[in-house]
Amino acid sequence: MEQKSFLARWRSSFLTGLAVTFPALLTLAAVKWLVGTISSVTDLLLFFLPRKLTHEGLVYANDGMGRMLWYWSLVALVLAVVLISVVGVLARYYIGKKVIDWTDRVLMRVPLLNKFYSAIKQVNDAFAGNKHSFKTVVLVQFPREGIYSVGFITSEQNDEVQAKTKEKVVCVFVPTTPNPTSGFLILVPENQVTKLDMSVTDAIKYIVSLGSISQEYQAPPVEKRKLKMEDGE
Repeated sequence: MEQKSFLARWRSSFLTGLAVTFPALLTLAAVKWLVGTISSVTDLLLFFLPRKLTHEGLVYANDGMGRMLWYWSLVALVLAVVLISVVGVLARYYIGKKVIDWTDRVLMRVPLLNKFYSAIKQVNDAFAGNKHSFKTVVLVQFPREGIYSVGFITSEQNDEVQAKTKEKVVCVFVPTTPNPTSGFLILVPENQVTKLDMSVTDAIKYIVSLGSISQEYQAPPVEKRKLKMEDGE
């Protein structure tokens, strides 16, 4: 009995410790993944330096075929920040805008690459709140009736889809969680869409946080009275 009691206490302590440390461990893992992903891109900025200088050598030969040294990765990250800041400054002026517009046109003319670039650009514009941004936060019954998902109205269909369905249909993007950059595009009859007062920013926070972060809902006066009557007040 004492052994079982000890194991039970240990199991309880372990589960409690896991619950306490799991958010921190998950955050550290996410930061490590993010830093590694960024480094794999920013390290390319130091292509003009010899690999023997920036990379670790192998065990028997210092030929720079190992990983990039951490301080050079830091230099590459700083360089990336500087370059992005310069692009941001230039984007405010006429010449910079022309260069960016020319770059967009070139990338959009490259076969296959233009498909990826266009999709990524539209998603970026949507999350940045530009003119192509998500319009309204809605609830839709997805993936089946009786189960609700949070989505964004992206456009209204007035073309072949509406002609074939014989009803007003809207495009709804249902993002995945915790990564809202991927998801499902579904076409839903407008009368089956429930619009929410939640802002797009708050909806994205809600999705990324797995539903743990949500804005405080202020019910309209009529709805408040209805809720009080249902509670018997």
